[in-house]
Amino acid sequence: MSFKDIIKTDRESKNKYKFEGTFLEYLDMVKENPDVAKLSHKRMYDIIMQNGFEVLKPEENPRIRKIYGNELVKRYNFFKNDFFGIDKVLMKIVNYFYSASMKGEESRQVLYLVGPVGAGKSSLVEVLKKAFEASEPIYILGDCPMNEEPLHLVPKHLRKRFEEILGIEIEGDLCPVCKYRLLHEFNGEYENFPVATSPFSIRSRKGIGVVPPVDPNNQDTSILTGSVDISKMDIYSEDDPRVFSLNGAFNVGNRGIVEFIEVFKNDVEYLHTIITATQEKSIPSPGKGSMIYFDGIIIAHSNEAEWNRFKSDHTNEAILDRIVKVEVPYCLELNEEIKIYGKILRKSSFKAHLAPHTIEIAAMFAVLTRLRASNKVDAITKLKIYNGEEIVEKGTTKKIDVMELREEAGLNEGMDGISTRFIVKAIDNAISNSECDCINPLSIMESIIKSVKDLDTSEDNKKKYMGFIQDTIRKEYNKTLEKEITKAFIHSYREQAESLFNNYLDNAEAYVNKTKLKDRSTGEELQPDELFMRSIEEQIGVSESSAKGFRGDVTSYMFYVVRNGGKINYGSYEPLKEAIEKKLTNSVKELSRIVTKSRVRDKEQDEKYNAMVEQMKKNGYCDSCCDVILKYAANNLWKD
Repeated sequence: MSFKDIIKTDRESKNKYKFEGTFLEYLDMVKENPDVAKLSHKRMYDIIMQNGFEVLKPEENPRIRKIYGNELVKRYNFFKNDFFGIDKVLMKIVNYFYSASMKGEESRQVLYLVGPVGAGKSSLVEVLKKAFEASEPIYILGDCPMNEEPLHLVPKHLRKRFEEILGIEIEGDLCPVCKYRLLHEFNGEYENFPVATSPFSIRSRKGIGVVPPVDPNNQDTSILTGSVDISKMDIYSEDDPRVFSLNGAFNVGNRGIVEFIEVFKNDVEYLHTIITATQEKSIPSPGKGSMIYFDGIIIAHSNEAEWNRFKSDHTNEAILDRIVKVEVPYCLELNEEIKIYGKILRKSSFKAHLAPHTIEIAAMFAVLTRLRASNKVDAITKLKIYNGEEIVEKGTTKKIDVMELREEAGLNEGMDGISTRFIVKAIDNAISNSECDCINPLSIMESIIKSVKDLDTSEDNKKKYMGFIQDTIRKEYNKTLEKEITKAFIHSYREQAESLFNNYLDNAEAYVNKTKLKDRSTGEELQPDELFMRSIEEQIGVSESSAKGFRGDVTSYMFYVVRNGGKINYGSYEPLKEAIEKKLTNSVKELSRIVTKSRVRDKEQDEKYNAMVEQMKKNGYCDSCCDVILKYAANNLWKD
């Protein structure tokens, strides 16, 4: 499409929703479609729900069961591309809007988000505001400073009859400005009052009001409820609506949303307007005017320290009673934390190459700092459990109840630790300091170490964080790297793993059933190969006395998978998968050590080295990071 066509199409789409008519015409529209007159909470709930959602049932999703136990989890498409690892938080927010849309008590309460810096509170509010901006325009009384619902024109004594005809409940009263216009411009003939459409706009302050924290010495409620235009005081009396400038956050946010940024940085007197806006759905008009009906979502956010300070004062009970508090912690799932950085990097202009596991290392550090220490498992094991991974120990999958770990940690887990912004800055620094537009796990670890040294926190925290990055994470990375180099050495790694798996399964099945194996080439019947099976089992610490039980577990599990229509492969049973991978790693360890460390390679070694490099490049490495990583492996993985 040409630029002209794009502009024309956009203009036509906007004109599609444009309307200018009378209240009488509007009534016919409401009769045909009552949703035209829905209230703000209902409007937001419908926006969220029209995108659909996915129900993640524990019985159908093993990973979800490992992370959330038997809890049912809903994942809303509205939030899907912007927020990760906070499904339960999003469920609470949607539940708030659902209850409020049904005109429950939540419709008269503030949605308050509390959490550590960089957890996504502001981003959540921003997404909700932008959703309003992208939605269809609302119908308003023409030139009304409150963008109010036209049905407010219906006199009280006729409302019951109108409600029966329209099939909706009419709520609210005319603002002072429209009441004055109705009497003086239209002689009380409300059916002729003009009605128009108005879009939501953050920049133009239409349907979206924002209240920043205000200096306590200069607090002025006009920011919330508008002011009196002094220049008109010589012409009109103080209570004449024509002197009102209804441009406060509650005025412009009527029918939409009002955001309070760092809400408890304000003096409590400044927040008293919230009490009437929520419980009575009305706000004061400037000067000596009457109360004005308000229909809007009030959403506030701040950090936990400010919340604790505010709630500790018993004189704030009136406001506290009108708050629905939703905690927004840091993400505690490694896979989801990785997605957060991926999203942020895609939005940036950085073009640097990222070696495999670079972002994973950064995310691992962030999550470790947020987890509470456990008496049941070590930090890295807890991280893996929270990520829905299997924990294999001595040939069996370790059964650790994630809900017990969460209970042990307490409700505040994830409310402190390293923020997303800290990690993103460390990534930015690593990219900026890179000489070849490529960063790898080693450079990101170095960048995080420098950032931790400059971090404004206690020495105990610094020591703990340094331990994570220099010891815990480095050890985990070394294991991953060793496995990756093994895969690069063995050109047909998958085939060899499957071959070991099938061979082991055949032998284990024959052993358990006390039968013989038939050689596929010669047809000869053979006894199960005990030495071969032990060479696999020993990799994960299965003792000779436990071997029989392990083989029985493997064959029973595989039979269960096949019986339920599943397909089996070497990765089907986590303990066996780990044993096979360790077997393959050990089979090439010596060769890996020689090839990566050798300064002078013979022809065969050189060919193997080059083949390995090519395979690593296919797996996501570039020449630069491949060279750095292999030198690191030679010096750290296979020490003599």
